[in-house]
Amino acid sequence: MLVITMTSYSLAVLLILELLSFSLGSQQLSEHSFKLSSVETESLHVVTQPVGKGTRWAVLIAGSNGYENYRHQADVCHAYQILRKGGLKDENIIVFMYDDIAFSEHNPRPGIIINRPQGEDVYEGVPKDYTGRDASINNLFSVILANKTALKGGSGKVLDTGSEDHIFIYYTDHGGPGILGMPDETLYASDLIDVLKKKHDSNTFKSMVFYLEACESGSIFEGLLPEGLNIYATTASNPAESSFASYCPDDYPDVEIYGTCLGDVYSVSWMEDSDNNDLRKETLDQQYEVVRRRTAKGEKGGSSHVMKYGNTKLGKNPLFSYLGSNPANDNYTFIRHDSLAPIMKAVGQRDAELLHFWHKYRRAPRGSQKKLTAEKQLRDAIKHRAHIDESMMSIVKILFRSANGLMTLETVRPAGQPLVDDWSCFKALVRTYEEHCGSLSRYGRRYARAIANMCNVGVKVEQMAMASAAACHA
Repeated sequence: MLVITMTSYSLAVLLILELLSFSLGSQQLSEHSFKLSSVETESLHVVTQPVGKGTRWAVLIAGSNGYENYRHQADVCHAYQILRKGGLKDENIIVFMYDDIAFSEHNPRPGIIINRPQGEDVYEGVPKDYTGRDASINNLFSVILANKTALKGGSGKVLDTGSEDHIFIYYTDHGGPGILGMPDETLYASDLIDVLKKKHDSNTFKSMVFYLEACESGSIFEGLLPEGLNIYATTASNPAESSFASYCPDDYPDVEIYGTCLGDVYSVSWMEDSDNNDLRKETLDQQYEVVRRRTAKGEKGGSSHVMKYGNTKLGKNPLFSYLGSNPANDNYTFIRHDSLAPIMKAVGQRDAELLHFWHKYRRAPRGSQKKLTAEKQLRDAIKHRAHIDESMMSIVKILFRSANGLMTLETVRPAGQPLVDDWSCFKALVRTYEEHCGSLSRYGRRYARAIANMCNVGVKVEQMAMASAAACHA
């Protein structure tokens, strides 16, 4: 575990650079030629019409806020442009984003958002359905279930779907084992799965595709998403690893002025593939393979393992059924899964925040108020991480009488099993920690597995309260 002592700012900078040098490992992917797989061979037999006669619907969710998380809203805006070019109407596309990036004082191009170096503006025309505090868990669930009476603010658009319709849901943000972020809220996997089950039981869609970008995102569906819901889901990472930011300022000179990463590896991979292909002729499984290979481990590590869950038989369906297809790509024949240029470097989602604060400090004029503000942000971020690391280690020592207990609590359960058996216990222990030690935060979500495993080995709320109080009020 990384424990940081704030003895001086110079030490903090050395530590942050060491952390970043570890996480900024080369993401160069293998450039070896691949033989056509069975999935690729099947591309010759792809159905070129949508499945059924239903309407395509989409929900796009950026769960973060803050300029340091620029990439998540950029991802969602890019996804919107793909859907519009594919023929979906605004009335059938519902967007959740905080909308604090485009006109942020830190944005070098006010009113413009890009998702790749020298990329085109993806912000123009994006609907402002649920922004600011309206980008909430309550509104997201109400939108999915078409429960207009439960909405609080926002445009009022919901998934008013019918039994023959096809739904695409795309989520991008920070996460952790069993949890996802929404602005100022924590979304639990069990609650999301319950909503998806209710949507299925309402007989208001024929099939659904769910793309999920977050750290440990596989844990949201592992052991939880039944095959019978007719939902095909892919995730940026397996249940036990980070997902990664891409197009970051250390790697691309054109991104330096932004001071933050522009996209995420999994997300830009599926979107850049969609930008350049005739989606009437490419299947879900073929895109999965494109994204999996591009996101897979490079020569020096640092990438993640893309996963798929649910009704994987839907993988033979054409992307056109969910995303539409840009007429400019008509007659393009999908042939290979290694056609996208490799992303040479990537940054762990949780470390991208530190990268932004470091660049903000480095670029600020010496002696300026901006320099002092950036220095404080960097110090505070490091100090907060140290607090969470130290408090969690103390709690483990108190509960298990040994620092080695954390290794046991970070054990990953076998494939097919959910993160935790008792989700009420999991939520209660998280709340208890936060009552005594402060917000778990984006960084602290890395410890969600340890908290879940506390429930799995029988730790009670009272015990967690005692340990948390001792660790954080001593």
